[in-house]
Order: sequence, then structure tokens, then C-alpha cells
Amino acid sequence: MSDATAPTRVLLVDDQQMVRAGFRMLVDSQPDLEVVGEAGDGQAALDLLGATRADVVLMDVRMPVMDGVEATRRILQDDRETAPRVIVLTTFDLDEYAFAALQAGASAFLLKDAAPPDLLAAIRAVQAGDAVVAPSTTRRLLDHFVQPSGSRSVVSEATTRRLAEVTDREREVLGLIAR
Repeated sequence: MSDATAPTRVLLVDDQQMVRAGFRMLVDSQPDLEVVGEAGDGQAALDLLGATRADVVLMDVRMPVMDGVEATRRILQDDRETAPRVIVLTTFDLDEYAFAALQAGASAFLLKDAAPPDLLAAIRAVQAGDAVVAPSTTRRLLDHFVQPSGSRSVVSEATTRRLAEVTDREREVLGLIAR
């Protein structure tokens, strides 16, 4: 955000109108946040971002036309420095959604059952350049990538190969999670 007093501009992307309405009420209730648009699918979000500047996008995972992971990838493909930050939201606490969202470049992965103060804090955190991951997902990420100290097991060759494929952005997100 260029002006410290300007509100953070938020785009809502979800195929369920009632969900968008709830997010709008929550976001617009904050003096430092402003909803600048809504879209019902990933393609509509891309089209809207072509005409509307947003700082943060709240992006559902499962939607018709184009899902949230592909839309996130496309939003961030050209210039991640100037693109809006993306918070991926889902009802489904599935590892494959979390991994796909983070690989696509999302700054946050949250469940839709997050408490309103947690969602608002996530918007502010990603706008400030931080990353946020749902606590249940963080636990599984840590279990998947980190072995407890004192463990005598050796990282398998397959795991070593998978870790070598982790992108710089994924390392950055995992480092922020660990901190």
C-alpha cells in the first residue's frame, strides 16, 4: 500500500454469494480495510483485477470455471512484488489444498471456520509481507517436513528429492511458519 493512511483494498472471490456477503460485512466493518470488489470464480477474479487494484485477495479453493489455486498462480505469475497478496480460504482441511495453494504463491492458507479476528489479522499480516497458515495445517506441514530432534530415522531418498524441488517461495513460507 503506497499511502499509510489508505485502507487495505480487499477483493473477495468465492462462488457462494452468502459467504462473500459475510466476508464483506466483516472486512468493511474495519476502518483500515475496504472491499473493492467481488467475484464468483477465479476467471472473474482475474478479469476484475484487470480493472480494479487490490492489495489482498481472499480466494476460495473450489469454484467453477477456474479454481482458486489456478487463479492464484495466474495472479502471481508475472510480478509477485506488485501483485496483490492472496489468502486462500477453504472449508476443506486437506493437505493437497494447502500444498497447492502455497506452491501457487499464496501468502496464507486458512480454513473458513477461522474466527473473524483471525481472518482480519491474516489480512493485515499478509499486507505487511508476512505469511499465515491455519494452525492445523501448520502442524501437518511441520510433521511432514521436520523430524523431531533425537530421531534416529534417516530422511528417505524420495523425501530428499521432494525437498530439492521446493521453490524459493515455499522455503520462504516454511521459514516464516517456523518463526
